[in-house]
Amino acid sequence: MARRYDSSTTTFSPEGRLHQVEYAIEAINNAGTCVGILASDGIVMASERRITSGLLAPAKTSEKTYQLCSHAACNVAGLTADANILIDQARLRAGRYLYQYQEAIPVEQLVEYVCNYKQFYTQRGGLRPFGVSFLFAGYDEEHGFQLYQSDPSGNYSGWKATVIGSNNQAGKSLLKSDYIAGEGTDDERIPNLQEALKLAVKVLNRTMDGTTTAAAVEKMELFTLTVEDGKCVHHILKKEEAQQVIESVEAEAAPAGDA
Repeated sequence: MARRYDSSTTTFSPEGRLHQVEYAIEAINNAGTCVGILASDGIVMASERRITSGLLAPAKTSEKTYQLCSHAACNVAGLTADANILIDQARLRAGRYLYQYQEAIPVEQLVEYVCNYKQFYTQRGGLRPFGVSFLFAGYDEEHGFQLYQSDPSGNYSGWKATVIGSNNQAGKSLLKSDYIAGEGTDDERIPNLQEALKLAVKVLNRTMDGTTTAAAVEKMELFTLTVEDGKCVHHILKKEEAQQVIESVEAEAAPAGDA
């Protein structure tokens, strides 16, 4: 029965499902893992780099983390080519808003614009859904640091910590047990940036195949968004910085394993 309806993005099956959208989500579940964690003094996003061949030339820029504007960035899980189209749309919208209103676009408004664009591709004939999910990290003066997740259907939601990509359920179960958020405006129990970095590494260690420290440094990309002197700072950790975080996580895990 499903075969009658899975070739169209605009036709519901008798069960009320859009199969092409579900297939796009399934493709993302096989992509490299991405982790987003809201900290008390910033946002951490960590992603798994998948090295398909040692003969490939190193990428000149990140293929997982993209800056959208001065106060927002995103992590990508899925088809990079599809993501490039949406990233260009987000950058264009942010630039036009700044030109028109002389102020930065609110983070959620930017996320909503991208998600509306994605939803359009699920409701028109001759199109297919974008095979990509995003983690959006941003900051504005009214709502502070914000973390959002979106999927190919055009839905988006705000999170304190979440995982997309392969083995995301295992990563989310670890976040549920290790991430403790305060109630309301109380940030005392929310992890700081360094704690969030360690937690992100723990999640990637859980979702990725077991690797040595040297291999983990090559496979992990760690990104932080902070605010200094009123300006957002986007920072992708260098190999030496990432190695220090990974080694500290392993050092903390060693006594627990011996016990």
